Amino acid sequence: MPDYLNLRRLEGRIVALFLALLLVVQFASFGLIRSSIARNADASIASELKTGERIFRRLLSQRADKLHDAAELLAKDYGFIDAVGLPLAEQGTVETIKDALANQGDRIGASLVAYFDNDLKLVAATRDDAALISELQTELKPGAKPEAKPEAKPDAETARLALLGGQVYQLAWAPVKTPAQVGWILMGFALENVVLQDLQQLSELQAVLVRQDQPGHWLRLLSLLPAEMAQTLVAQIPAESGLFAASAGGENMRGFLAPLLDPVQGAQQRLGVLLLRSFDEAVAPYRDLQLTLLALTLIGVAVFALGSVLMARRISGPVKDLARAAEQLGRGDYQTPVQRASGDEVGDLAAAFEAMRQGIQARDARLNKLAFTDALTGLPNRSGFSEGLQQRLRGEAQPLAVLLLGLDRFKHVNDVQGHDFGDQLLCAVAARLQRLFAGRSHTLARLGGDEFVLLLTQADEAAARAAAEQIRKDFETAVSLQDQMVDLSASIGIVLAPQHGQEGKQLLSRAALAMYAAKKRQSGCVVYTAQLDVGSQESLSLLGDLRRAVEGGQLRLYLQPKVDLQSGRVISAEALVRWQHPERGLVPPMQFIPFAEQTGFIRELSRWVMAESVRAWAQLRQQELALRISVNLSTRDLMDIDLPAKIAALLAAHEAPTEALCLEITESAIMDDPQRALDTLNELHAMGFKLSIDDFGTGYSSLAYLKGLPVDELKIDKSFVLAMESDVGDAKIVRSTIELAHNMGLSVVAEGVETGKAWKMLAELGCDEGQGYFIAKPMPQEQLAAWLQAWRAPDLSQESVETLMGALG
Repeated sequence: MPDYLNLRRLEGRIVALFLALLLVVQFASFGLIRSSIARNADASIASELKTGERIFRRLLSQRADKLHDAAELLAKDYGFIDAVGLPLAEQGTVETIKDALANQGDRIGASLVAYFDNDLKLVAATRDDAALISELQTELKPGAKPEAKPEAKPDAETARLALLGGQVYQLAWAPVKTPAQVGWILMGFALENVVLQDLQQLSELQAVLVRQDQPGHWLRLLSLLPAEMAQTLVAQIPAESGLFAASAGGENMRGFLAPLLDPVQGAQQRLGVLLLRSFDEAVAPYRDLQLTLLALTLIGVAVFALGSVLMARRISGPVKDLARAAEQLGRGDYQTPVQRASGDEVGDLAAAFEAMRQGIQARDARLNKLAFTDALTGLPNRSGFSEGLQQRLRGEAQPLAVLLLGLDRFKHVNDVQGHDFGDQLLCAVAARLQRLFAGRSHTLARLGGDEFVLLLTQADEAAARAAAEQIRKDFETAVSLQDQMVDLSASIGIVLAPQHGQEGKQLLSRAALAMYAAKKRQSGCVVYTAQLDVGSQESLSLLGDLRRAVEGGQLRLYLQPKVDLQSGRVISAEALVRWQHPERGLVPPMQFIPFAEQTGFIRELSRWVMAESVRAWAQLRQQELALRISVNLSTRDLMDIDLPAKIAALLAAHEAPTEALCLEITESAIMDDPQRALDTLNELHAMGFKLSIDDFGTGYSSLAYLKGLPVDELKIDKSFVLAMESDVGDAKIVRSTIELAHNMGLSVVAEGVETGKAWKMLAELGCDEGQGYFIAKPMPQEQLAAWLQAWRAPDLSQESVETLMGALG
């Protein structure tokens, strides 16, 4: 389909719009002309009908003059005068008058002749319906005596029309004198089609003589038209007088009803003449003009269509060129210039497209550089390296080696020296690696953070290990930055192609696994093996199962009691979580808690433990065995600003006070973000929660932050308590920790109490609480109530700790 016929195309819409506008204008003009012709024709016909009425009345008047002359001749006839001059009392006088009337009427063609005396009393008539004839005397001069009539010749109104027996008569009258007036002659002439024919000859009008037998119903009396057509037209006479439209036999006509005999003037029935003019004949002369206009319109449409198509193509051609140029830009072709085809607005648009192409080309070059280049070091970034690696894997069959380097302790450098110093260190490392492998076929890139990747071509495992060893030895030389010496070391993961994969993303992923394994083993470098990937998949599978464990009710709450080491009374318990896996069995916490920490799922675990602990406290309270339950909070928990509100909501649900929980946090959780952790701890402390530092002594900066923390308790890590009986150093650490805590107003809890001697020694050192296997192992929370009821403090009188205490001095 050509574009100028497709309305979805610009050419088609332009042509359609122009043609539509032309057709609207032409058809509107055609309609206006047609309407104007109709109005003018109606006006002309109305004038013709008014003129026709006057002509019809004039014809009736002329006929009335002739009839009146005939009546006067009869009135002056000597024979007739002799007859009417006889006394009416004589036998045969009336018959003589009747014969005279008949003879005279036949002679002049009168349909009715009657003689009235001066009192308008019927004397004789040529018809037998005397009663009806007597009524005609009112037509002579209604409301007046005949003698009041002047002798002058009557005008047209003198010869009146009358209905008699369904026949229309035109009446003429004359006085009879002998010589004195003795009566009146009334002559009636049936109105025939001659008058209608005369009217048709003098004008182009048709006439139908009609009478009204009842309101709104007219009957045809005389007409030159076919009877059925005439009656159809008569039936369309409106109730109100005036010009009206009618149709019959497929012909449109205009009609006008002229009254001839009105009941208000004494007649019993209305009489009128329906004047008709053919509307089709009246407008026939204009049909040729309309056809001529139509032909001109069609010619104009054709010429206009051709011009529209040419103009549309002139407009759409450059637009199509611009569309093709835009498609090239869309495909990323920024090299082909956009040509300016004209100097009009479309040409301006083409110039704008060319300027846009040049701008996009320049920006694309900059974006490509930014997208594939590391802004800090100028090396290729992850995207640039991945694309180059994939191209080499597709285009070369030679072996490749990928070495992924992760700097050791870089986070510590950033934290201590600041990010600007860290950025300078990364640039120095990049420069050193570039110098180290200068002159060799390699690609060096920075993946992000402290990770660099090195691609060696034509390298097997031996070459890759040699390169890793070369890097290790080079890093033995410290880097000098800002008058400071920074020791370098890196963990390196090695993958080989095609042995370990033929996809760039797969190789980088496996190199990362090897690098993390090297960091964990602190072995310098590790070559990827399938076992590393299996372990990762198992971890991911374990985390997926853990998510389902919370929803499926696979987690179990365990509680380990804590006792007052002085009195032996159980005063609290620590909440622990266990996972009863349907396939793996009971999963130890150390197998899933670290992964939950790394992924952030630890928050879900903490929420579950918190809710179960509050529920366990409420159950113990119902048995009057309520005791404080300690719950561990992770680093991610302390970073949650909504943590206090969440714990408060759990307590409110079970009507539990804040004293029902003791919240334990580790030193590492505090040290990750000290200020944010401090804000959360201050809010929890203000709410009334008891706060405890777990695993005290295993961190790095405990004493530096301890004085500013709103804590109430220290828990000595079990690693010190377990060796306390045999290691004087650990015993001194325990004693010093207890003294430090008491001096700061804190209570002390010792973990790992597994012997009676440990209990007694801790009691001698002043430790407040203890927990461990000697007291009780962690047990399901359902068993705690029975254990509490059966608990009795052990007898430690036989335990001797003098030697141990003496060793402390």
